[in-house]
Amino acid sequence: MRIRLPHIPYISRKIAIDMLNSGFITFSSGIESVAQVADEILREDVAKERALDEKVNEILDDKSEDMHIMQVDKKSMFWLVKKRLAEESGLILNHEDRYNSLSHKILEVSWKRNLIDYKVSENRAKNVIYLSIEGYLKSYEDIEDAVIDKIDNLSKKLIAGTEEYDLTFERYYEDELKRRGMF
Repeated sequence: MRIRLPHIPYISRKIAIDMLNSGFITFSSGIESVAQVADEILREDVAKERALDEKVNEILDDKSEDMHIMQVDKKSMFWLVKKRLAEESGLILNHEDRYNSLSHKILEVSWKRNLIDYKVSENRAKNVIYLSIEGYLKSYEDIEDAVIDKIDNLSKKLIAGTEEYDLTFERYYEDELKRRGMF
């Protein structure tokens, strides 16, 4: 699963919590500063992929007539072009490799800013971050289902897409994250 912009604050906070709870990463300042580093790095990565997607769409729009004549599927062509441009721009598309790279960067920046210190191997410290990202993304669907069930069981029926629904969803989502120790 890929990281989406609305998930970043939650993932960032989970990373900081898991680092603090690891027992071998110490914080020189509060948990918020480490969460902020993770947030910045994850937002930069999502923005980079979004810009790449826009560039691919522009290319495909310019070539739409040729693709139609050749009877080429736009979705297939999108991934071929994206893969090629990703290689050129240095964007990693493989999720495992990408999360590994992001984890390394979060650890490195946090350490260079003197926000954390650790007395174990860099790889072991980085794995805490990697597992935080992976763990959040794996549990996201379960959390979302639990929240939707709670909303569906309210006496007052809310309509999806309304402001009231979105606010209620956000509140229940954060409550569920807290219940699971992720916020």
